[in-house]
Amino acid sequence: MSSGRLINDFTTGSIPGKLLHFALPFMASNALQVLYAIVDMVVVGKVIGSAGLAAVSTASQVFAFMTMLCLGFSTGGQVLIAQLIGAGRQDSLRKAIGTLFTVTAAFGAAMTVLGLALQRQVLTLLNTPADAYVMAVQYMTVCSCGILFTYGYNVVSAILRGMGDSRHPFIFIAIASVINVVLDLLFVAVLGWGTAGAALATIVGQAFSFLYAIFFLARRREAFHFDFRLASFRPDRHMLRSLFSLGIPFALQSCAINISMMFVNGLVNSVGVNASAVFGVGVKIDDIVNKITQGLTFAGSAMIGQNFAAGKIGRTKRVVYFCWLFSAAAYAVFTILLLTCSRGLFGIFTDDSGVIELAPVFVSAVVWSFPAMVLMRGTHSFIQGIGNAKLSLILALIDGFVMRIFLSWFVGIELGYGLYGFFLGFSMATYGTAVPAALYFFSGAWKKRRLAVDQLSAQ
Repeated sequence: MSSGRLINDFTTGSIPGKLLHFALPFMASNALQVLYAIVDMVVVGKVIGSAGLAAVSTASQVFAFMTMLCLGFSTGGQVLIAQLIGAGRQDSLRKAIGTLFTVTAAFGAAMTVLGLALQRQVLTLLNTPADAYVMAVQYMTVCSCGILFTYGYNVVSAILRGMGDSRHPFIFIAIASVINVVLDLLFVAVLGWGTAGAALATIVGQAFSFLYAIFFLARRREAFHFDFRLASFRPDRHMLRSLFSLGIPFALQSCAINISMMFVNGLVNSVGVNASAVFGVGVKIDDIVNKITQGLTFAGSAMIGQNFAAGKIGRTKRVVYFCWLFSAAAYAVFTILLLTCSRGLFGIFTDDSGVIELAPVFVSAVVWSFPAMVLMRGTHSFIQGIGNAKLSLILALIDGFVMRIFLSWFVGIELGYGLYGFFLGFSMATYGTAVPAALYFFSGAWKKRRLAVDQLSAQ
């Protein structure tokens, strides 16, 4: 296989055509990820009930937080690789890839230890309902033991995204999805392993996906620009410094948002099992459009990284515009679906009338976030692509701590809106990121920004 099969040049050609062609596999990959997360919730909801939904909802938030470190460094690695390619420095890819693999493996091992040691304290802090507590601990234990596979899959996918390859990450996640769905039915519905079985199905699926990805790339090492020799995994000092300068802010950004999500989850859990269950189901349904359109962010950031590194400012801006256009179409369709079919959608997950009756409460709050989410699909890809990790972190801190935590508490408790207030604060916080990021984009202040790869050359 030639290197062109893994590396794509986005600095020429039709922007909307290339964006859609590149984004569609990411969108399909994310749709599959949502699918197997939904299968987890549906099987648990139908077999175990509302307590199982509450357990998976709370524990999966903690597990998501544990993966944020990896996602931050993966995003930093993607930006670094895209800019290396855009700047014509493919000879440096081996050092970047080896450094990224080793750093994330070390963090993954550390997170396994921390997850097993602190899971009970964290679940208690989140007001996990008593009926769901033991099941949440079981879910967390399995996920903590298998988090290295989750880290591995995300790193491989980020590297390929930076290279401009979206087809192979789709294949890898398709493998995980099929395995997860089959094992969910086997472990939970047939063998009765409960929430531990749902977690195990997810981890086994990701393990097979990651191992197949490594096997595939090792056979195409020349095209991948990495030889998989032990010496190649040794971190390069300059690459390490650049990776940390990008990865730490991106990781802190993700962690800040996830901490705020857990805070809201804790507020909702205090209302009871049904409220916890409806929040868990609602977030999964909301994830359908969020994850699918996130494919545009993945594609856009790689395209922006290449074009910005190549000095093509006009093309860089047009990528953002088309990200907005395509995202707006997706959110418009999903808004109509949610507002007209909320009870039916929630009824897919559970037969509990108490949960289904709360569905319109969640939906009527969350749709207010959609215009901001449209803006964020373009601006997030832009900020990531140009490598402005510090701004990304600042915006996330505003979103998570200033907006999401404050608004959920203020509207729900201080203003007395209760559960709806928690949901509305959670929803409106997205404007704390979307509006400042859009203003930065339109200001043009970013046009003279120094590239991450230029900083690497100066070291």
